[in-house]
Amino acid sequence: MRWRLGRRSGNVEDRRHVRMPGGRRAAGGGIGLLVIIVIAILLGADPSKLLNDSSYTDSVSTSSYEQGVNSGENDELADFVSVVLADTEDTWNDLFRGFNSQYREPRLVLFSGAVDSACGFAQSAMGPFYCPRDQKVYIDLSFYRDLKYKLGAPGDFAQAYVIAHEVGHHVQNLLGISEQVYNARNRLSEAEGNKLSVMQELQADCLAGVWASNADKARDILEEGDIDEGLNAASSIGDDRLQKQSKGYITPDSFTHGSSEQRVRWFKIGLKSGDINSCNTFEARTL
Repeated sequence: MRWRLGRRSGNVEDRRHVRMPGGRRAAGGGIGLLVIIVIAILLGADPSKLLNDSSYTDSVSTSSYEQGVNSGENDELADFVSVVLADTEDTWNDLFRGFNSQYREPRLVLFSGAVDSACGFAQSAMGPFYCPRDQKVYIDLSFYRDLKYKLGAPGDFAQAYVIAHEVGHHVQNLLGISEQVYNARNRLSEAEGNKLSVMQELQADCLAGVWASNADKARDILEEGDIDEGLNAASSIGDDRLQKQSKGYITPDSFTHGSSEQRVRWFKIGLKSGDINSCNTFEARTL
């Protein structure tokens, strides 16, 4: 992926070197959650249920943080994230102008270990997430090591796909889709609510493809092999593949993000069309 000459975003909030007094940590979590939670809610739309669950959270306000020492680690990766975020800003600003609307750019929070968000307190084991309540994307850069070695999805475009997917959730939030899904899920059974969640996640995959398509047309960012990296990342986080790895069997009614085949399919739809209107997973005959 051609990114080094790209614009850097001014919307990155670096909390990697922020620590809590006394080394206090959120309750629960740790390595036992790595396989289950990183994988299960990786790239989630609204993690507030798990974030606010007493098993995984600890109520610590942002004001209680102390600034730690800047170690300078992961600077290149942080630079990469800033460029990708800036590219999503340029792309979605253009697309929103195309239908006479204004795009409100999200902020992206880099953190290490744990972070406090408007959706609750989260540990890095929970993976990247978007919080609609504060319109921020949260990511611990150590996740990219897990993406490469634990999930088998290496490459810079695979990393960019993660950011683009979370920004896709921000687009859904701005369009009012997230709120509609949230309200509808409260009226449905768990199984029916899961189906809506899958539709929402697949739409975010499609929107990630829309970004990639338009960004490449405008700035020629893609190199040979990048698309394969993105498709591999989408496939690696399918519910069926992850359940098979973690439990040895598959329970489709519990899917919340979609199967590998579905995630790849919708990313490709957005990539091929470059059109947000192609991403209506909620009315699609086939997911």
